[in-house]
Amino acid sequence: MSLSCLIIDDEPLAHDVILTHLEDIPFLKVIGQCYRATDAFNFLSKNEIDVLFLDIRMPKLNGLDFIRTLKQKPIIIITSAFEEYALESFDLDVCDYLLKPFRFDRILKAANRALEIHQLKNQVKQQIEEDHIGIKVDKKHILIKLNELQYLESLGNYVKVWKDGNFQLTPRTLTSFEEQLPKELFIKVHKSYIVNKKFVHYLEGNMLILKNGTQIPIGKNYKSIIKQLLDIDSY
Repeated sequence: MSLSCLIIDDEPLAHDVILTHLEDIPFLKVIGQCYRATDAFNFLSKNEIDVLFLDIRMPKLNGLDFIRTLKQKPIIIITSAFEEYALESFDLDVCDYLLKPFRFDRILKAANRALEIHQLKNQVKQQIEEDHIGIKVDKKHILIKLNELQYLESLGNYVKVWKDGNFQLTPRTLTSFEEQLPKELFIKVHKSYIVNKKFVHYLEGNMLILKNGTQIPIGKNYKSIIKQLLDIDSY
């Protein structure tokens, strides 16, 4: 795993020191250097970074005010010669605060802490992705818990995503959902319907009855699958 890094500091010597130390930390890769915080806006608009090494006292815009402008914050390691900004920095959720001049062991400690934070963020993101499904509704992106999703109903290039007896309409095909949803939890019962198994109540004729009373038609090509699901011998 390699974390992409940006250095923002108005002193060229500070860049040299950080770069020299990072040569011996293989999981950190510097992809950009800026000498003023204002120069970083353009860089960040075109690049994604994981870790930011940030000075505080710089022309036009200091490091702390720069942090406040960020909507999506990377992991931030402050590198400053002034300790009086430490408390304010940690109030802005920085990862670490390095006082210049700093030794290799100190920046290594900060780097390891950044790696731990990055790994934790990935674990949380993965857990959310495993337990939720994301859909686009109008201009919003919404996460829905899989165990609350009752069924999906196809409307051409749109799908009704049903939850708690109400639906959200999203511009996706049912096939794309079928490929994404875990098959141990969801089953396709009709060319236009995918159902969450936990909400299935019973079978009546060619209709699958959900626990809330909703009736879902069963396609003739899916009867054998429903038979296995409900463990019945015949219709």
